[in-house]
Amino acid sequence: MTIHSKHLALAGAVAAGLAQMTGAAHAQEQEKCYGVAMAGENGCAAGPGTTCAGTASVDYQGNAWTLVPAGTCAEIELPAMADGMARMGSLVPLERDLPTG
Repeated sequence: MTIHSKHLALAGAVAAGLAQMTGAAHAQEQEKCYGVAMAGENGCAAGPGTTCAGTASVDYQGNAWTLVPAGTCAEIELPAMADGMARMGSLVPLERDLPTG
């Protein structure tokens, strides 16, 4: 094996290691954000009215969550509620936009 081949092999190993570390870091940079998921697009174990992933029946359902990049939950732009009140994402379940009946 030539010196050039050894350098290429080392560079490849370093690149693979960095890619693996980057992937792990991205997986850790997610958080549950309640009240931002569209109907049918929530994460698992959302709360009453849902049984698991994809079972939210109302857009922006307050007790349904989806994973978002850490630190962005409260910054997600959402349409106002029917009464004109602002909607925001939350790190805890909300009592708004819950399914009726």
